[in-house]
Amino acid sequence: MPAIRPQDLVFTLFGEYLLHRAGPVPVRSLIRLLSPFGLSDGAVRTVLSRMASKRWLSSSPRGHYGLTVRGRKLLEAGEAKILHARWDAEWDGRWFLLAYSIPEEARQVRDRLRDRLAWLGFGSLGNGLWISPHDVTSEVSDLATEMKLGGRLVCFRGVGVGETDPARLVSTCWDLAGINRRYERFIGRWAKRFMKYRDSVPAGEASLEQCYVLRFRLIHEYREFPLLDPYLPRVLLPGDWGGECAAHLFRVFHDMLVEPADRWVDSVLVSSSRGGERPVRRLARATRARD
Repeated sequence: MPAIRPQDLVFTLFGEYLLHRAGPVPVRSLIRLLSPFGLSDGAVRTVLSRMASKRWLSSSPRGHYGLTVRGRKLLEAGEAKILHARWDAEWDGRWFLLAYSIPEEARQVRDRLRDRLAWLGFGSLGNGLWISPHDVTSEVSDLATEMKLGGRLVCFRGVGVGETDPARLVSTCWDLAGINRRYERFIGRWAKRFMKYRDSVPAGEASLEQCYVLRFRLIHEYREFPLLDPYLPRVLLPGDWGGECAAHLFRVFHDMLVEPADRWVDSVLVSSSRGGERPVRRLARATRARD
């Protein structure tokens, strides 16, 4: 795995392995769980402290860390996008249009808004006008409330008229060719690894820690796609779209690794409890979308 920001590794760990476990996690367990990815004891403690100061994590005097409401909300939204891509959503031909008016002196607010709109699947037509083929009325309302943008956002839903070609709009607003190339590279890398492990993992020949690391790397790479892919309805996608193939490969390989990887995480958490820490209980995971 190439060099990655420690904060991103912590988000992946909590999002994939700790989101559905009850209670905060001892720092010694977090250090052990992150050590396969090149983070030292000191580096883990530093990034956890920084994430707590940013209110992504909560901390206790005993050295336990858990997700704050803010952190949990972020990771649950990411999980939903990963597990429930909307390519199969019906499209009625209408677009959701959003315009904003934010002064130059509030540039940070404007930049943050752009990031959030991209996360919701919007594409930019330029000059502060963004569009989406999805009805995101509820999501935009929540965003406006959260960012205190009342009166600065103007939204419409409607159909294109005249020579408004959906394909041309799509090519203007989203780099689907670039996203597709990333999907193809993902498939090329992970199909080879799947073929290597498809027999050894079910047979128990791969170690539990190997399964943990492999699943961590898989989800860490795949979780980038919800940040890039607007999940347009299939009718607006090119015929050679690789997103669905990548999603299928991800789910099959991921599901194969779930049980042994979770067993290894359990062993790390139990080891901490033997040292006087309270064990972290695993909760039922969210139902995963299937083909």
